[in-house]
Amino acid sequence: MDSRTPRSAEQPGAEPVVCSRCGARAEAPQPTWTCSVEDGRRHYYCDDCSRANIRAIEGRLDSTWW
Repeated sequence: MDSRTPRSAEQPGAEPVVCSRCGARAEAPQPTWTCSVEDGRRHYYCDDCSRANIRAIEGRLDSTWW
């Protein structure tokens, strides 16, 4: 799969979405999760991780910083 392909374009039965920070899992992208593109790859962050790091996310800091 190309990292630029939106998850909605994937076939049914695709892998669950996993939070890149804490490992929380969801069967499909959640509207309240945050998606960040770093080094050309998509990273998804759950509600809790998004809330805890919202300033760094909005400041477009790489996740390795926060």
